Amino acid sequence: MTTVTPYRSTVSGARDGFGALLLAEWTKLRSVPRWGLALLAAIVLTIGPALLSAANSSGGGGGGGGKPPPGPADIQDLGYFVNRPLADNGTVIARIAAQDKARSGLMARASLERGSPYAAVLLVGDRVRFQSGYGDTDVAGAQGHRWVKLARSGTSLTGFSSADGRTWQKIGSVKVPGQTIAGPVVAVPENVKVERQFGGESISSTPTQGTASFDHVAMTPQPPTPWRNTDRTTDPAGSGGPGAPGGAGPPEGPGGVPTPPNTAVWNGGTLTVTGTGDIGPYGFADDRTRMVLTGVLLGLAAVVAVAALFVTAEYRRGMIRTTLTAAPRRVRVLLAKATVLAAVTFAVGLVASFGAFLLADLMISSRPGPQLPPVTDGPVLRALVGTAALLAVAAVFALAFATIVRRSAAAITVVLMSLLLPYIVATGLPLSVARWLERLTPAAGFAIQDTVRRYDTAISPWAGFAVLCAYAAVTLAVAAHLLRRRDA
Repeated sequence: MTTVTPYRSTVSGARDGFGALLLAEWTKLRSVPRWGLALLAAIVLTIGPALLSAANSSGGGGGGGGKPPPGPADIQDLGYFVNRPLADNGTVIARIAAQDKARSGLMARASLERGSPYAAVLLVGDRVRFQSGYGDTDVAGAQGHRWVKLARSGTSLTGFSSADGRTWQKIGSVKVPGQTIAGPVVAVPENVKVERQFGGESISSTPTQGTASFDHVAMTPQPPTPWRNTDRTTDPAGSGGPGAPGGAGPPEGPGGVPTPPNTAVWNGGTLTVTGTGDIGPYGFADDRTRMVLTGVLLGLAAVVAVAALFVTAEYRRGMIRTTLTAAPRRVRVLLAKATVLAAVTFAVGLVASFGAFLLADLMISSRPGPQLPPVTDGPVLRALVGTAALLAVAAVFALAFATIVRRSAAAITVVLMSLLLPYIVATGLPLSVARWLERLTPAAGFAIQDTVRRYDTAISPWAGFAVLCAYAAVTLAVAAHLLRRRDA
């Protein structure tokens, strides 16, 4: 009996593997010179406004050497601080006898350097609060208490308040590493006026002077060094007291008239402090990194145009039938297009964002005045890489929407309007409305460029970017569904 073995060819049949699809879509993208020029234009359009902004930036101000104070831009670290070294397992106590236009109490901090860790127990209105971290910690204590205490144990600082100086109520505790100085402090918020209009805003501020009186001021154990008066408004870097080298002089009030000098005067057992400047978060700082990256609004237009044409050009010329015949698994074709487009636009975005920042920094650093933060700062790196990711996700969003409508003009218009219009219109709307608009629309993705917390911040950087990703993912899912069901 003869056994017949069927013949099986050793030659592999052709497959529409995903790698082959990626190569095919990459070949399509790079074979159209106009698309390459448009992506190059996206880089130029992003970098150009950054260079113009750097060229027109003011070279004045800056105090000593024109450098900005060290530390984050979105904090305030001023006020009048009367201090002496606080020993381990030591305490400092005071009674706030009176205060006017001020937040007063006790503060302990690692050093006088701007932005150094601190803990403070302050009378704010008629309630004592325990604050630290320039806004990160703010714990409400009792109402009506006038006695305040800070206790140190190792690196731990704990705030207390009391109505009579005998029975103490704990409010909160934080870690403050390093040596500690402590004592009475007076902090006075500025008078800030904000005018919002479409496309921009105007912020003006004037210093406000406040006064507080303290009695029963005591530190245990008592250090050998006397109390040191540190008017930190005259030395933004916090490296010395009044008249320190590089000091800015008395702050100016309305009309440019200097306010009366800040003072700390002992009269018997009573300390009266008059000061200017606040400590805590500052919600009106310029986000200089984001300002450098505003050119992405122009570069985005070029990226969205290429993304839409990447699919609509095939429909217009009838080439989509050839593509889907060669690769019948339509969803994989769409995913290959999205992957290639996202990778290319991400690379373009990296060149554009880092190029804009580094070239602007090169121009600005050669002149006195406010400088850009270091490119190695975590928020700056996130903003630069996030800008590239923003362009990539916006490109996928445009590709998906163009697959749905099959019209390049309609896709480009709708996608750009959904991204840019809320971003622009929000500046002219009431703040409560603007925040919701920037949280719920694709424009939330621009939050990835934020490097400082401001009064008008609507959403955190990663949450905003997630909103844009959600829009792109949903649109891509709808496009995949319609691509499978409709005729080519």
